[in-house]
Amino acid sequence: MKHAGKIALIVTLVGAGCITLMLFGACLGLWGPTVGFGLYRNYFNPLSMLITSVGLIALVIHLIRKEKAKATLGGIALIFGAACLVPMISATLNPPKRGAPIHNISTDTINPPAFLVLDESRAGARNSLEYGGAEQAAIQAAAYPDIGPVETDLPKDAAFQRALTVAQEMGWEIVASDPETLRFEATARTPVFYFADDVVIVVTPQESGSRVDMRSVSRVGRSDRGMNAARIRAFQQQFGA
Repeated sequence: MKHAGKIALIVTLVGAGCITLMLFGACLGLWGPTVGFGLYRNYFNPLSMLITSVGLIALVIHLIRKEKAKATLGGIALIFGAACLVPMISATLNPPKRGAPIHNISTDTINPPAFLVLDESRAGARNSLEYGGAEQAAIQAAAYPDIGPVETDLPKDAAFQRALTVAQEMGWEIVASDPETLRFEATARTPVFYFADDVVIVVTPQESGSRVDMRSVSRVGRSDRGMNAARIRAFQQQFGA
């Protein structure tokens, strides 16, 4: 077992590569978001345990043999594996709250902004773009009571341009934009797993300024784990910055 440290380092490097692919393989176009998420859910923790175990064994072996340099390799593997296990340990000790069973969040639940360009044919979509009506509005109000429209002093054209600029700064793909009707549609993607959420923003002129409404819809998943509400908050915060 004189090469235990080297073996631990190789296992760590291979494991790190596999984890990187799980998280960002969809961004590289290797597979769809659900495939990457499935790989992560099934193999991330077992792989982390393997790296941790191999690192611990190598560390103990080389410490017994008084081989400090090789023991360091085992320590590196142990630390990396243990760091990867932190999310699982944290979730076990302090289980996160389950997200509301909705994935379609609107700043206007009475007259939610409608999608006119994006439709049910969008790639990988399993969820409809239709808003769920009063039942969904009630669930949203209970889960995210702070979600509402932006009221701004900006005139309608300036508000529309500001909204479009913020969307571009946030890295959204602008699918369609119409300055005449003061609306645009876009697709936002998560940096990890590359899940796609579709967004529509509509600006409405008012007597003293404008109102900016937004709807964000996940393509897959019954619950979005709060991602769409977080996106709306981030957009509104940046809009007013």
